[in-house]
Formats: sequence, C-alpha cells, structure tokens
Amino acid sequence: MRAIVFDVNETLLDLGVMREPFAEAVGDDGALHEWFARMLHLSLVATLTGLDRDFAQVGRAALRAIAERHGRQLDQTVEDRLLGMVRELPAHPEVPAAIHRLRSAGFRTSALTNSAAAVANAQLAHAGLDDLLDPVLSVDAVGRFKPAPEVYLMASERLDVAPAALRLVAAHDWDVIGAIRAGWAAAFVARPGQTWAPLTDPPDVVGRDLGEIVDRILELDG
Repeated sequence: MRAIVFDVNETLLDLGVMREPFAEAVGDDGALHEWFARMLHLSLVATLTGLDRDFAQVGRAALRAIAERHGRQLDQTVEDRLLGMVRELPAHPEVPAAIHRLRSAGFRTSALTNSAAAVANAQLAHAGLDDLLDPVLSVDAVGRFKPAPEVYLMASERLDVAPAALRLVAAHDWDVIGAIRAGWAAAFVARPGQTWAPLTDPPDVVGRDLGEIVDRILELDG
C-alpha cells in the first residue's frame, strides 16, 4: 500500500469556524451540521437522478432549504459570505505533521473531493497543505459525487495505481464504504461528532485524528 488519498472537508479541514456565522444567519445553533448533512443528501440525489450540478450549486441549494425551514430568507450577499468561508478553512492542527510522516515513509499522498477543483485547490493553498497533496482530484472529472464507484475508479486511473494499492482516509462513513466497495482499503477518522454507522464493518484503520490514523497505517502498510 503506497498511495494514501484524503477526503478534504472535515477530514483535513476544520469546518468549525463556520458554526457561529451559520447559526447567526439561520437562527439555529445546529445550522452548520444541518447544512452539511443536507448538502450531502442533495449530492446523492443529484448523482442518482443524473442532475448536472456542481458542489457549489448543491451547497447553495442546501443553505436555502435549511434557511427556509427555520423561517429565514437570506439575501445573496449573506449566502455568498457564508458559502465563501469554505475556501478559508484551517487545517486540523495535527494534519500537516501527519501527512509529512506518510511522505517521509515513502507514501504518495493525494486528495479526492466532491468540491470543484478550483475550490479544493484554493482551500488547500489557504490551509498550507497544497505542497503535501499531489494531485488533488475532483469529482468534476466524472460528473458524479462520492460515493459513486465511478469516482474511485477515476482516481485510480488518474493516479495510475491499482485499487488494491490505494487507501482512502475520510471522516465520513459513506465515503469510506464507497472506497472499500471500489476495492480500496480505507481509514475512518472518528473526529468529534463523527460516528461509524454499523451498516458494514468498519475498516481496518480507525482513529480519533490523523495522528492516530497515520500510526496505524505505518504499522500495517509501512
């Protein structure tokens, strides 16, 4: 196992800085969590029904839906401000050192995201991770969102690495399951608020943060 592929949002980058602005705009302390969950729900709807939408469009639709549910109507300036925060997320504190450890051990490190390529590149540059992840792969290339199998196949082809030699690292069980079903190994980052739903067995690597994940990967694959 020589190639490690990271999910980006929540796995590498901390959405926590968006919590207070979302709560203020929508009028509910759980608005950020609700928005992200609704966005993932709509991305699955788009994939399964063949709707041609990018993640930014899905994110805006999700924001409008949750605002309406809470009796709010946001003007476009507020929407743009809230959604634009995605490009300026900080990395979780342990992330840079953890990725450095993998690269020092000879692993290739990449990223695979539902976000558009331009957004993902801006995010990782802002977080200081752009030099640690090469290439950054977006679902734009296949027009379907994770966990559709075509996404993982595309990543394998772009990296020129067989699925069995790839490991996805993600803080979302649906992404991990998608990778495993595509023939990859995987690792689940059980960050605060992220739990494994027992639809299938968890992967062979589980940790509370990326430091623990890398410890286990080096033990198994190093």
